[in-house]
Amino acid sequence: MLILYHVLATLILIVSLPPYLLINRGRCRERLGLNLPRLGESGVGRPARFRVPPRPGISGEFGNSRCDSGAGRLWVHALSVGELLSAVPLIEALRNRYPSREIVLSVKTATGLEVARERLKDEVDYLLPMPLDFWWSVRRMINSIKPAIFILVETDIWPGLISSLKKRGVKTILVNGRVSPRTGKSYVMWRPFIKRVLRSLELCLMQTELDEYRIIAGGISPDKVKVTGNIKFDRKWRPLKGKERDRWLQLLDRKNGLIWVAGSTHHPEEKMIFDVFGQLLKSFPSLSLIIGPREAYRFDEVYCLARNLGFKAIRKTELPAKNQDYNLFILNTLGELGQVYGLADVAFVGGSLASIGGHNLLEPASFGMPVLFGPHTHNFASMSRFLIKCGGGKMVVDESELLHVMVRLLGQKSEREQMGKRARQFVKQNQGTLDRVMEILEPYIEVPKVPKVDNTTNTRNY
Repeated sequence: MLILYHVLATLILIVSLPPYLLINRGRCRERLGLNLPRLGESGVGRPARFRVPPRPGISGEFGNSRCDSGAGRLWVHALSVGELLSAVPLIEALRNRYPSREIVLSVKTATGLEVARERLKDEVDYLLPMPLDFWWSVRRMINSIKPAIFILVETDIWPGLISSLKKRGVKTILVNGRVSPRTGKSYVMWRPFIKRVLRSLELCLMQTELDEYRIIAGGISPDKVKVTGNIKFDRKWRPLKGKERDRWLQLLDRKNGLIWVAGSTHHPEEKMIFDVFGQLLKSFPSLSLIIGPREAYRFDEVYCLARNLGFKAIRKTELPAKNQDYNLFILNTLGELGQVYGLADVAFVGGSLASIGGHNLLEPASFGMPVLFGPHTHNFASMSRFLIKCGGGKMVVDESELLHVMVRLLGQKSEREQMGKRARQFVKQNQGTLDRVMEILEPYIEVPKVPKVDNTTNTRNY
């Protein structure tokens, strides 16, 4: 099966490579793994955006003096921004517990790489793009990193890579595992192939019992699966207050008035949100909207949509704009949405009115904000269900209900505050997963201590 997979991958690569080279040669080199360094190099010939500056007291990058002799590197992989946010507390915990070990982080998407560079530049020793799951690229990747363990965060199963790692004796552990309904169906459909891939995994630490059920249905042995919870709850949520909050409000020129933050939005959610915002301004003229589209390439598209609809919109990168009156802000930067949620009086999390499956509800909840979302939350089914149950979140089925709920919350401060408190309590009550995960990982990461040999000569007195 895997031989067939590699043959098909090779044929597809041969066919698609020439046009891909013409469109984006640099990105093509990255996906083929041609920018990977040899051990001992210090970033020579690599794109500057993939270099991670060494931390104080550490010399070099790959192959630096931090790595314990014989210990091997800890390789963590995250698909994109969502998975990367899950990886943040895990990487921080690995760094704290194993300060002498090198940590390599790979990310598949360009957006994820940029966010990783900003968020984890002080935690990882090396950051690089994950190449295609092509046998030649995979071999280069493994030869460059020489990992002691491969930790896969949430999803993004790579059949070629995982099987190659197993052949070399490197264990793959899935952490914070999540299986969407769509992925679960594909597991069942392609079970004869998928079960061979899943059985190459050493261990799967899943978020919920439903994720456990779906991955076992794919063919993995149940004794390799454990439900540990969601490590996203264990991120270090830092309240936005004091000078930091004032700095943001001064930048937005919004010291007074209510703020609605709509994050991780997709088409056609922005149009729905703008229509609701226009209706809300009739009753709440001092209301401001901060909207953060999920995909970076849509920043300008959403800005133009807002302007065409007659709103006084401005991009975040155009601030400060003194003596100008704006009430709609396009968050066209990466990695700042988590902070901006802290400015909200009410938050809406996108990908849920559009049938995407929803995005992370924890960021606004952790700030103690009422969290609204649409009916399509199958990527966070348990989280959305329990957030509703505890009274910290509210599902709105369409644009009309979104308007109705927003009017009620904006008009009743006490209800907003109560809902926000329940949301924050929900986050606190579900913390502790990271400790369980680290305890399970420890035997796979710790280097067995070699007993000291006593070389002193034993003498006998006759």
